[in-house]
Amino acid sequence: MNYLPGTPAILPGQQTGTAHLQLQHSLLEISHGVATVTLNRPDRKNPLSFDSYTELRDFFRALSDCKSVHAVVLTGAGGNFCSGGDVHEIIGPLTTMDMPSLLAFTRLTGDLVKAIRHCPQPVIAAIDGICVGAGAILAMASDIRYATPKTKTAFLFNKVGLAGCDMGACAILPRLIGQGRASELLFSGRVMSAEEGERWGFYNRLTESDQVLATAQQFAAQLASGPTFANSMTKKMLHQEWNMGVDEAIEAEAQAQAICMMTNDFHRAYHAFVARSQPEFEGN
Repeated sequence: MNYLPGTPAILPGQQTGTAHLQLQHSLLEISHGVATVTLNRPDRKNPLSFDSYTELRDFFRALSDCKSVHAVVLTGAGGNFCSGGDVHEIIGPLTTMDMPSLLAFTRLTGDLVKAIRHCPQPVIAAIDGICVGAGAILAMASDIRYATPKTKTAFLFNKVGLAGCDMGACAILPRLIGQGRASELLFSGRVMSAEEGERWGFYNRLTESDQVLATAQQFAAQLASGPTFANSMTKKMLHQEWNMGVDEAIEAEAQAQAICMMTNDFHRAYHAFVARSQPEFEGN
C-alpha cells in the first residue's frame, strides 16, 4: 500500500494529481482513483485533535480540485472507527477558553462536515467498533456507511453536558433515521446498536470486521470506474435538494441531467450499448 505521510498544509488550488493531498495525523492510500483515509491513533480508539480536525477539513476541501480521486473511503485503525474529540487534547482545553475561541472551534468542527458534504467525491465510511461523538458525526456526514455487528454508535454530547445539536446532527440525522429516533439518540446520548443502525437506515449494510474495509473499497472502486462527473452531480443534488420544494427540485434535476447529457460519458454509454459492450467512463 502506498501511504503518503506528509505535512498538514493542504492548499486548495488547481492541481489535478494527488501530490497536494497529504496527511500527517492520518494515513492516506490512493489507488485506482480511490483515496482511503485511516484515522490512526489506535491505542486511544482514534480520537480527533485540534490539528486533525483542521487537517481533515483541509483535505476534503482540497478534493474539489483533485481530478484523479473519484471516491473516498474513511475508516479507523485497530478495530475502532473514532472515539470523538480527544479528552485531554480537546475537551480539557475547551474548559479554559473564552467564548470567541469556543465559537471558532465549533465552527471549525462544522466546517469539516461541510467539507465532506461539499467535496464532489462520494465518501464511504467503513466503521468497526467504537463510533462515538465526533466519530458518529463523521459517519453521519459520509454518503454511504458500512458497519460491523460490533459497531457501537453514540451521539454522546449529552453525556458531557452539551446539546445534541453538534456539527449538523439536528439537521442531518433526522433525515437519515427519522425525527423521533434522532431525537431519542440526541437527547439520551445512548448507544445505537449495529442492528438498530442498519434497520433504521443509518448503516447501508453490516459485514464482518475483517471484510468491512474491503466492502467499502470495493464499492468505492465501482464508483471510481463509473461516470464520475455524473456521480458528483448526484451527490450535489442529494445535498442541495434538502432545501428545495418538489417543484424546485424537479427543475434543478432537469438542469443537472441536461448538463450530464452533454458529457462524453453519456455518449460513450450509448455507443457501448449499441455495440453490446461495456462503456469505459472517463469522467468527462
